[in-house]
Amino acid sequence: MPAALDQLAQVSAPAPLADAVRLFSFLDLLPDPRGVRGRRYPLSALVTAAAASVLAGARSLTAITEWIGDAPGWACRALGFPVDPLTGTVSVPHPHTLRRLCVRLGGDALDRAIGAFLAARAAPADPGLRAIAVDGKALRGSRTATTPYITLLAAMDHNGHVLTQRQVADKSNEIPAFQPLLSTIDLTGTVITADALHTQHAHGTYLRERGAHYIAQVKANHPSLFDRTRRLPWCEITLDHYDRPRAHHRLEIQRLKTAAFAHLDCPDARQAQDVR
Repeated sequence: MPAALDQLAQVSAPAPLADAVRLFSFLDLLPDPRGVRGRRYPLSALVTAAAASVLAGARSLTAITEWIGDAPGWACRALGFPVDPLTGTVSVPHPHTLRRLCVRLGGDALDRAIGAFLAARAAPADPGLRAIAVDGKALRGSRTATTPYITLLAAMDHNGHVLTQRQVADKSNEIPAFQPLLSTIDLTGTVITADALHTQHAHGTYLRERGAHYIAQVKANHPSLFDRTRRLPWCEITLDHYDRPRAHHRLEIQRLKTAAFAHLDCPDARQAQDVR
């Protein structure tokens, strides 16, 4: 199943068909990989039907095609499949038709469409800054004997909605994909978090230019910045937070300190936190 449709598998949908029909308007700019001749079914109907099946619980291409084949006529009409003007019957695609389409669809374009749909579907957030986490993961089942696994860099809000994701080039890493990933999202009034790999001066500058705030992790892979933050007068600063939660079958101690400063070689950074 395409990774973009797999995003929908994590979404609760009390009305899968109604939710999927709302996806129609987000598919207008999705390029059709099929030839001009022989297009019997609209692209939007095929993708919307696949989305409805995933929202209803389908977790594989076989399950998707079975759900569409078993859908009643009124549901197929709602999804946009053509109706025979003489008999009034609705035809659905052969399973191979849908399989071939899913393989050929542009992954990044479909990701953007579904990400925009999920962002619009989410309930309005509370007033204040919106948190978005950026992280990369290997796509399960993508590694073969001749090809390495596929890595996707994704941006997710704290409600669990994947807003956008982008495939990382095979011979590269996540850093060049960071700015193109976030270019399709309105970052005004957001807080971006990422792992230490993305603590880059260029990333911080880009986020501030887009109106976003950020929390950057500073570790030893950035030795000069790590050394400057480590030399802040942490011993003279009182604890902001102290807790002893139970995690991983043991008691842990969590301490948090915050220091303000005037100058640090990190775009618009004015505070540092010591988390232990």
